[in-house]
Amino acid sequence: MVKLKQLSGRSKGWSMEERLLRLKQVTVGWINYFALANARQRLIRIDEWLQSRLRMCIWKQWKKAKTRITNLKKLGLNLQKAYEWGNTRRGYWRTAHSPILLTTITKARLKRKGYLPLLETYTLRREALMNRRDTRPVRPVV
Repeated sequence: MVKLKQLSGRSKGWSMEERLLRLKQVTVGWINYFALANARQRLIRIDEWLQSRLRMCIWKQWKKAKTRITNLKKLGLNLQKAYEWGNTRRGYWRTAHSPILLTTITKARLKRKGYLPLLETYTLRREALMNRRDTRPVRPVV
């Protein structure tokens, strides 16, 4: 968790593509290591937290109110709400949990940008491991 916190910190001067690439390297390694464990609920919580961290980084990259308003309008928000939230005084973390960012910067948009959801990766990897011949029992134990 500490590693994810370091990689998703908003003070790093990385582009979003570089940040997502580094996160992908760490998370795929973790999922390969913990694929046999029953970690579904933990991964759901970590995934939600990580998506909030990415929204926070995006909000920080849109430094000025004018940029925020423009980008919120591009994401389909009406002009009035874009002005309200573009000029907000709330902190980055609180804004990342706002209903505006939750509806505009969705999981699907993050996926298109290059984010690899932990739960999907875990499910695919676990299915692949469980279907291998050397991990299934040969015959039931009686």
